[in-house]
Amino acid sequence: MIAFTSCNKYKIEGSTADSGLDGRMFFVKVLGDDREWHTIDSCEVVHGEFTMEGNVDSVVMATLFMDNNAILPLVIEKGKLKVKINESDIKVSGTPMNDSLYEFMNKQNSINTQFNDLLHKESQMILNGEDPDVAHEMLNREGEKLSKEMSDLTVNFITGNFDNVLGRGVFLIMINNMPYPLITPEITRIMDKAPDSFKEYPLIKEYMSAAHENMNRARQQY
Repeated sequence: MIAFTSCNKYKIEGSTADSGLDGRMFFVKVLGDDREWHTIDSCEVVHGEFTMEGNVDSVVMATLFMDNNAILPLVIEKGKLKVKINESDIKVSGTPMNDSLYEFMNKQNSINTQFNDLLHKESQMILNGEDPDVAHEMLNREGEKLSKEMSDLTVNFITGNFDNVLGRGVFLIMINNMPYPLITPEITRIMDKAPDSFKEYPLIKEYMSAAHENMNRARQQY
């Protein structure tokens, strides 16, 4: 039993440069099948540092909360997790799945930055004397290219991780950012490849059922 516990131990070592966070509480929570957040660990920030440790029966996708505010996703797995929370950098590293997750998220952030730069780029082209219609058309093409890149990145990451918690976890993050349940081209691509274990996961099954109802209702209206 001692050997088993030692092999499945996790430790979270966090740091922040924001002195205003001293005394605040951090919580690691897991979203249950009942759609409720369940706390599995917590600690207080002291002198810009916080530590949590325990044992894992299985690898789980979780979220770090500060008080009641979600801060970042992380995977609770055996090993030492390093959490860094600064104004310009929020990430988790140190274990295989967290490294994979944040490599993916960094790629997403890079594409989002390029999206944000397009508007500035269009304004700059017009100021430099470019025809507005030409500038707009050129940047539309760049935007479509970035949209496809983001779509492929997300679909490939989720489908490439069907066999672990990252696939399901990132899919849940994606659908939780939807304004309401709907079926996007990305979701169609993912579900076409998904194994039954993925499709039958309660929160995913519930979402897909609601999304199909919304799509059918929209078709009937037109």
